[in-house]
Amino acid sequence: MSVLDSFIAGLPKAELHVHHVGSASPRIVAELAARHPDSPVPTDPEALADFFTFRDFAHFVEVYLSVVDLIRDAEDVRLLTYEVARDMARQNIRYAELTVTPYSSTRRGIPDTAFVEAIEDARKSAESELGVVLRWCFDIPGEAGLEAAEETARIACDLRPEGLVSFGLGGPEIGVPRPQFKPYFDRAIAAGLHSVPHAGETTGPQTIWDALVELRAERIGHGTSATQDPKLLAHLAEHRIPLEVCPTSNLATRAVADLEQHPVKEMVAAGVLVTINSDDPPMFGTDLNTEYGVAARLLELDAQGVAALAKNAVDASFLDPAGKAALRAEIDTYTAAWRG
Repeated sequence: MSVLDSFIAGLPKAELHVHHVGSASPRIVAELAARHPDSPVPTDPEALADFFTFRDFAHFVEVYLSVVDLIRDAEDVRLLTYEVARDMARQNIRYAELTVTPYSSTRRGIPDTAFVEAIEDARKSAESELGVVLRWCFDIPGEAGLEAAEETARIACDLRPEGLVSFGLGGPEIGVPRPQFKPYFDRAIAAGLHSVPHAGETTGPQTIWDALVELRAERIGHGTSATQDPKLLAHLAEHRIPLEVCPTSNLATRAVADLEQHPVKEMVAAGVLVTINSDDPPMFGTDLNTEYGVAARLLELDAQGVAALAKNAVDASFLDPAGKAALRAEIDTYTAAWRG
């Protein structure tokens, strides 16, 4: 471990783009697969490394959904959620907005109230026992269409768990235009939720424009293609609309050809507020500490620069003002002690 890696490991952090099921560690995935032997998912944690090698984005979605199918009852949901928080605590992640897809569970027979109660129970335990503050983004799985959008909006607005702060849209972008989801985002926004759709990961800048104009996005998930449109970059910078950047994820799903070609440097040079995230960390063989190391190398950052990047995530979060101030202060205190 380098000196900078050591600094990153101890740095208090926030994460804004990380998926609930996609954060299941090999140990937990293997345990769930053993509980559900009809699944194609391997029960050997070592075999999962090969299983989590993706040919392209479509193959990633196929594999991801096979892991989703392992979450079959409320106890599975709670176990997964709490264990994700445990992994976050090991990385000194203090606050995370976890992207949760209720539709994937309710369509498999888990009652919506049981699902919500399970994640809320895990959230409260994670905060009291692990010191990790979790908040939820309920997202529409775009490939499941408007039925999924209706169900997600209904659960978000009618059940409205205490930890819910935002409304999102994930899944494939190709063949899933953003504007069709406008009524559901309008409903969520009217209910007081923030808009945080994925856009421009595997499609061009127009998808990002659609997310901004039609879905009133306050942050953009990925936004990898934003650098193809100078006017879009300028708009993002001027209006301080953050991008949730996930470098290793983009490489794993072939959204970028290699990390050296990742556009994060151009985003930062344009003045865009960039946050660093892990997306589906065990599936991509990464974690948030690793992603900060990747970003530090690509952006040529020292410890002070990495700390500033960590504060970007705090600023772009939906944490309350007092919580933001406390976490920023913790980052500053840690960095000052490190430099001393």
